[in-house]
Amino acid sequence: MSAAASTGHGASARSEWLQPHRIVLIAIAAGLVLAAAFFMRWEWLPDYLDMALLGIWRTIWILVVTCVLGFMLAVPLGLAQAAGPFWLAWPAKAFCTVIRGTPLLLQLWLLYYGLGSLFPQYPWIRQSELWPILRQAWPYAVLSLTISYAAYEGEVMRGAFAGVPRGQLEAARAFGMSRTTMFRRIWLPQAISRALPTLAGETVLQLKATPLVATITVIDIYAVASRVRQDTFIVYEPLLLLALIYLIITGILVFAFRRLEARIPARLG
Repeated sequence: MSAAASTGHGASARSEWLQPHRIVLIAIAAGLVLAAAFFMRWEWLPDYLDMALLGIWRTIWILVVTCVLGFMLAVPLGLAQAAGPFWLAWPAKAFCTVIRGTPLLLQLWLLYYGLGSLFPQYPWIRQSELWPILRQAWPYAVLSLTISYAAYEGEVMRGAFAGVPRGQLEAARAFGMSRTTMFRRIWLPQAISRALPTLAGETVLQLKATPLVATITVIDIYAVASRVRQDTFIVYEPLLLLALIYLIITGILVFAFRRLEARIPARLG
């Protein structure tokens, strides 16, 4: 790339940022930050900083773990509905329909207050090595969020698998590819490419669902904000800070998915 071309590219990038509506938005954001700094109460923040950092970390790892595990379940759920025999397709569709048709809060409470209350009744469970984990709340939070994400993404992957052109799969068979190789090299990569924009949106929605874990005593960042409000009777400041934290995490997620989409050369088919 020549110097003139790089200079022109840099000038065009700067001109995009200097558009009037962007300047107005930046001015409004700066005004809100200054107003929050000078007219609101933040003396409570140092006392709850360690708890807030722990809550942010817990929110992030719950989001990452549930999305990874949920996607690993979504792939076979989508594949079973798109190309599986009826004895696999029907249970997969029934699972996705039931989970998507019931509130996540209800599923969370059924697991924690229902299944979680059954385990203490069995001495062999209380005496097992798993009991220190099963007596805590976070496994039920992870399980419920994973199941919910898998159900929604299972439907997304069903459509993505069905959208891959059959001609490419038939060509792969004609070249002598095995089903496993064809799935790994052609079908799954193209399905993920087609589903990636929707996966980004569902991941953001998963982040917005994480505050529900506070209802079963898991201390995430939302629970920390609620604790601050209960202890100090300060309402707006912790909620505004909570909104800012979620906005930052959402921005990081959107940026990461856009970079991932940009690395995919082109959508085939």
